[in-house]
Amino acid sequence: MTKKGVFLGTDSGATTSKTGGVWADGSIISTKLRQSSTNTQQGTAAVVKGWTEGVLGFLAENSLSWEQVQGVGLAIPGPYERYGVLGVAANLPKSFAGWDFYTEYANALAAAAGRPIPLVVGNDGNYGGVGEAHRVRGGQKASVLMLAPGSGLGTAYIDANGMPLDGDTLSGMEAGHMPAPLQLLGVRPYPCGCGRTWGCVEAYTTISGLPYLLEDILKKYPDHELNHSTLSSKEKVLSLRGRAQKGDALAIEIFDFQAKALGIHAANLVMALDTEFVVIGGGLMDPEATTPEFRERYLRILRESALPYLWPVQRGRVRFVPATLGDMSQAIGAALVALYTSKLKSS
Repeated sequence: MTKKGVFLGTDSGATTSKTGGVWADGSIISTKLRQSSTNTQQGTAAVVKGWTEGVLGFLAENSLSWEQVQGVGLAIPGPYERYGVLGVAANLPKSFAGWDFYTEYANALAAAAGRPIPLVVGNDGNYGGVGEAHRVRGGQKASVLMLAPGSGLGTAYIDANGMPLDGDTLSGMEAGHMPAPLQLLGVRPYPCGCGRTWGCVEAYTTISGLPYLLEDILKKYPDHELNHSTLSSKEKVLSLRGRAQKGDALAIEIFDFQAKALGIHAANLVMALDTEFVVIGGGLMDPEATTPEFRERYLRILRESALPYLWPVQRGRVRFVPATLGDMSQAIGAALVALYTSKLKSS
């Protein structure tokens, strides 16, 4: 397989789809993704058309041809009823449940290329982890845990061969909905959008639980302006990141708490998975959204919260690092899974 062979990745978000690609040696073709609207409001046929047009546009922009394409990966939010068939997804129309997106995209790619194109599909969070793992490991053979707090908690485990843990029902690594150790955090069980009432980790580490965390911590700051603000709950929550970076004590305490909660959760997962790398992604690690001081403090507290719970040999080896691919990770990860799958089939 020469470097001229390419593997492409489609990242189908709820609103925006992105296309990227890698050469056959795993190097990224371009740091510029092809972006377009996912067009979910127009139905599944429009979505598939958009994915295909994204591939065509990426090939044209990078002077590539269908002859070079040896595989395509598709990253799409779950859950799934079975491989390639969508379940009821939180951010997609309910009418999409039962959609066989694998078959429809495979047919569209074959029609555009004039031949069948090998296609792999999987969870967008898992594929994002594949992209970040490839970057952080370099040529090293090691497993990677990725945690990406945002509106929810994206999690992924990538094995030493670069492949994600999908699980037998394709629901593997939904680790944001494991119970948090409330006795260590000293908090009550917060409700979670998934319906569980045991105190999902996601509720203590992401935007989704900030209204409850803010409500509890505000009691310690009776004179804080947010106690008397006319802002909506959402507006108050979204102001916290900026406040923390300006030295607001309440906001700093909230993000310190979230870092501690995520650190303890990371220790839980490292104890089970024994990874060498823990990659922290999400908006808090985005250089365009947070200051170096904020990111360094968050990672330090996370690391210090995790290490005491690990075995001595793990404490000496595990590395906590920030994500670096940003919004490229899922498209690049999808392309890499297509590449790795091709290698496994040919070996």
